[in-house]
Amino acid sequence: MKNVLISGASGGIGSEIARKFASLGYRLLLIYNKNKKGIEKLCTELAQITEVAAYQCDIRIEAQVKQVVTDVIKKYKRIDCLVNAAGVAQSRLIQDVTESDFDFVFGVNVKGSVFLIKYVVPHMVSEKMGNIINISSMWGEVGASMESVYSASKGAIDSLTKSLAKELAPSHIRVNAVSPGLIDTKMNKGYSKADLAEIISATPISRIGKPSDVANAVEFLASESASFITGQILTVDGGLTL
Repeated sequence: MKNVLISGASGGIGSEIARKFASLGYRLLLIYNKNKKGIEKLCTELAQITEVAAYQCDIRIEAQVKQVVTDVIKKYKRIDCLVNAAGVAQSRLIQDVTESDFDFVFGVNVKGSVFLIKYVVPHMVSEKMGNIINISSMWGEVGASMESVYSASKGAIDSLTKSLAKELAPSHIRVNAVSPGLIDTKMNKGYSKADLAEIISATPISRIGKPSDVANAVEFLASESASFITGQILTVDGGLTL
C-alpha cells in the first residue's frame, strides 16, 4: 500500500485530495493544526475505505514537522507522495500589512512547505522515488490586488517547485504544483455575491471551481501518466488567467 502525507487535510481542498487518494487505495497520513473536529469527521469517513492516521502539527514550527515525519517513517517506513495543501490567505492593503500578518502567511504557505519537504526528501532519496505536489494559486502567477503578501507567498511556492524539480530529479523524485483559481471553499467566504458574479463572468468556463477539480489535477500529477512531468505549475482556474 502506498502512503500519502497531506498537510492542511481538514481544509476544503485538502480533504477532497484525501478523498481522492483514499479512492486510489493509498494509506492516508493527514496533518491538521486546529480543526480537530473536522479531521476526526474526515478520518471516520475515510476509514471505511482505507487506513487513516491524523497528526496535529503547526507546520510553521520545524521541530513539530520533524517529529511528525519521524513518527510516520517509524510506523509506515516510507512516504510515496507528499501533498502540501495547507494554506492561509489575508486581504490587506500593503500599507496595512503588519509583521505578524507577513510572518503568518509566509509561515504557513512557504515555511511549512519547506519544512515538510526538508524532512520527507531524505526518505524519498533513500527509496530513489517520490512525488511532491504543492498547492499554489493563480495569484502566485498574476498577483491579486489587496493580496500582495498571499500572492508573493504563492509565487515563492512556484519558484520552490521549479528549483526542487531540478534538484531532486536525479533521485527520481518529481515535484509539481497545482495552481487553483477561485475554488468554492471557506477560504473564499469573504467574497461578496457581486465579486463572485464578476469573477464568474470573467471565467471562460463560467463557474467557480470545485475542490474536486483540484483533487483531480493532483491525482493526475501523482499518477504514472505524469511520470515524465516535473517542475510544472498546472493551473486549474477555468481559463481565468488566460
